[in-house]
Amino acid sequence: MVRKYLKAAFIGMCLLLPVYLLIAFLWANSVADELLMATPSRGQATQIHPRHVRALVMVEDPAFYEHAGLDISKGQGVTSITSVLARDLFLGKHQVDGTKGAMQSFYRGVFNCCRKIDFGRDVMALVLDARVTKQQQLDMYVGSTYFGSLDGKAVVGFEAAANGYYGKDLSRLTDREFYGLMAMPIAPNRYHPLRNPELHAERAKRIEALVNGKCEASGWLDLTYEECATDSAKTTTPSSSA
Repeated sequence: MVRKYLKAAFIGMCLLLPVYLLIAFLWANSVADELLMATPSRGQATQIHPRHVRALVMVEDPAFYEHAGLDISKGQGVTSITSVLARDLFLGKHQVDGTKGAMQSFYRGVFNCCRKIDFGRDVMALVLDARVTKQQQLDMYVGSTYFGSLDGKAVVGFEAAANGYYGKDLSRLTDREFYGLMAMPIAPNRYHPLRNPELHAERAKRIEALVNGKCEASGWLDLTYEECATDSAKTTTPSSSA
């Protein structure tokens, strides 16, 4: 009897999922323009060295320029740059009015509850990629990425992080300083350069090795680049390596 109910529940979920995703797709299309207009970083041009752009894409979303919003590449995990932007755009702070706003609250609740198995954000990423160019997405990502807090204030955007942590404009960062910024977005508090300087420095070194072709991610969930660990990290701090 239990098996029968479980089978019925499974079939019901399989039937409801396409409907849920279709509604999410239609809703995202209906509110995309309004939400994009309310995004501060949308119109900001990326002031970043082309070499650093390549490093950013290599670490955060290796197939960024090829995929349609979703991808699973080595060292990327389950999110792409586009899906991160879709989460912040469609499920972020800006509240849509009326029925569309009620649906937005519903999708927020589903995502917060079941983000590991919720495909709603993935559908929203496809909508975003179809409406916004890759360069515009990159500009939005550079302008909206969270870099922890400094002196009690949130640091948002690569430019603010460059000035806050290195005292210079983003376009003037050295390669190693930029890798230092790249070390943070995955976990800004854990890899904070002031609170956890050793962890931050180790992850920055791994990113540098990755970008320079000295190692590569061992799989799509290898977000810490174990193959890129320095000798000191392998021998002295195995339990706390990035």
